[in-house]
Amino acid sequence: MTTSIPGFDYQRVPVDADVTLNVAVGGTGSPVVLLHGFPQTHLMWRHVAVDLAAEYTVICPDLRGYGASDKPAARDAGTYAKRTMAADIVTLARTLGHQRFALAGHDRGALVAVRAGLDHPAAISHLAVLDVLPTLDMWEVLHGVDAAVAFHLYLMAQPPGLPEQMISASPDAFFGHFLDGWARDPQAIPPDVRAEYLRAARAAVPSIVADYRASAGIDVAHDRADRAAGRRLGMPVTVVQQDWGAALGYDAAALWRAWAPDLAHRTTSAGHFMAEEAPAEVSEALRTLLAR
Repeated sequence: MTTSIPGFDYQRVPVDADVTLNVAVGGTGSPVVLLHGFPQTHLMWRHVAVDLAAEYTVICPDLRGYGASDKPAARDAGTYAKRTMAADIVTLARTLGHQRFALAGHDRGALVAVRAGLDHPAAISHLAVLDVLPTLDMWEVLHGVDAAVAFHLYLMAQPPGLPEQMISASPDAFFGHFLDGWARDPQAIPPDVRAEYLRAARAAVPSIVADYRASAGIDVAHDRADRAAGRRLGMPVTVVQQDWGAALGYDAAALWRAWAPDLAHRTTSAGHFMAEEAPAEVSEALRTLLAR
């Protein structure tokens, strides 16, 4: 079974008093940190990471609450706030010797990456976001029956108890629904990788729900405060996403430009799991960003 990125070294790096992250590191050169999405682990970057490692030091952690990283119980809303998870990544990079680094994230990892760019602008040289909107905008564009595509956001936003119980009753069916339904190329996630994603998610139901619950509460509050204060992403930003704006009736590029004045926005014909479905396209987008 595929459980590691070929040619990468693995280590466990403490980032908080009770959190140690599982991290894969490969290559040499300027540092690039790649953050995975839901319901995946760092393995989603396996193709892109190996490609970029020819020119860069590539760092692929499992986020707190996911994969082989620690999964602390949610003591309060801040345990899985994107602010907390972003601080994990900045601490991780510094522990590995990098005060400033490029950062790319997909899905949940993209929300962490955006928060890192807002909270730690001196640390983030370039920012790439794959297939997500900023948390506040995401909730604002979902309405009516079109919001059914994001039913899981509403489920996991509920108070502790019911979501965890429902998902734990049939975790493979729940997480498998997204792995199978969000990919336009069903062969992009081979059976052994799919099995590894399910195994990891099955062991992380409470922390995954806590991550999503934070995005319906404390993360929205942080975004609202930033919007009111006029805080924006000052570094070059590239966004690659499916054409959700056309499907749901909003201008994705305009929403992003309100947060990121130095923006390159593009849509892709690949599905949600684009780093696995179209790794060459993603690698090219990242290289173009890093050249800016």
